[in-house]
Amino acid sequence: MMAAQALYDLSPLWRVLLLGAVLALAPLLWVVQRNRTATRRLQALTVLTLFLSFDLVLFGAFTRLTDSGLGCPDWPGCYGQSSPLEAHTQIASAQSSMPTGPVTHGKAWIEMLHRYLATAVGGLIIVLTAWQWHRRRRSPLSPWWATATLVWVCVQGAFGALTVTMKLFPAIVTLHLLGGLILLALLTVQATGLAQRDAGLPVLCGTQRQLVGFVLTLVALQAALGAWVSTNYAVLVCAEFPKCQGAWWPLMDFGAGFSLWRELGMTADGKFLGFEALTAIHIAHRLFAAVVFAALAGLSWRLWRMTGLRAQSRWLFGLTLAQFATGLSNVVLGWPIAAAVLHTGGAAALVMVLVWALCAGRTSQQVSA
Repeated sequence: MMAAQALYDLSPLWRVLLLGAVLALAPLLWVVQRNRTATRRLQALTVLTLFLSFDLVLFGAFTRLTDSGLGCPDWPGCYGQSSPLEAHTQIASAQSSMPTGPVTHGKAWIEMLHRYLATAVGGLIIVLTAWQWHRRRRSPLSPWWATATLVWVCVQGAFGALTVTMKLFPAIVTLHLLGGLILLALLTVQATGLAQRDAGLPVLCGTQRQLVGFVLTLVALQAALGAWVSTNYAVLVCAEFPKCQGAWWPLMDFGAGFSLWRELGMTADGKFLGFEALTAIHIAHRLFAAVVFAALAGLSWRLWRMTGLRAQSRWLFGLTLAQFATGLSNVVLGWPIAAAVLHTGGAAALVMVLVWALCAGRTSQQVSA
């Protein structure tokens, strides 16, 4: 069934966009009703878009973890239709052939709901960009941030399409998750910039800003490793902690495991990906997690000593502990969906808090000016 279906079918595109626009209207109307001034409306819409984008990252993780990424085998609709209701016959036929998927009614709905939410978030970002340019003379933030966000959300849409049409190609799925984190970072910059003024902000010297940026880079690398573990289904190769398969250093094949451009479950030369390769992927994520944990704990302590950044310090410390707990749960409890989704959400939240810390402080040059 899936082989006979065209990978791209643009006939339902406008209907999918319309459904996304209808979803975007609800938060827009809420913002307008609850905020009286244009400045407050812009701030509220930015924060709300950030919140919904965070939800989109979580729902994307849920889509992946429930094996719903191919719930509709074409893009942007489902068997050339704008909803699984219209594609009921085709989905039923595919499900009867393979009852566990990849195409089932439940998975099709999960996949399409993810697309509707992504379209709604894209619509809100279009509104934000237009609004920022309209108020560019009165806004404390350059409208180019919103423009960059709009460009990036389009790139994310392209990665989403490739995720389906390239059949969950691991490198594409990993880049799609990292793209979601970049989107959150861009929106966090805007939410922080619109909510504050220079007066009363703590001062971050050059060394401190470099430290926050360095830890942010480490978190991003660890998120990439985590995505690589998830997309290659390498979580369950180790069902104990701190050992793996009863050994401190089990048999591993890093060359095959980290061959990046290959199909799911296959090596670069077309052979099946071995157990040792999956073990290498898992262990690499574990080892680097220790480095990131120490870096986050140290940064949290440094920020706690700056009264203006204690909120970020508390968030970093709490999220670091939560990441350890959910990561451990994934291993010893057999990769429960709730823990796995929360683990992805924790990584996204860490990125947001670190960007918040970078944006919430003035440089010494700004103070002297």
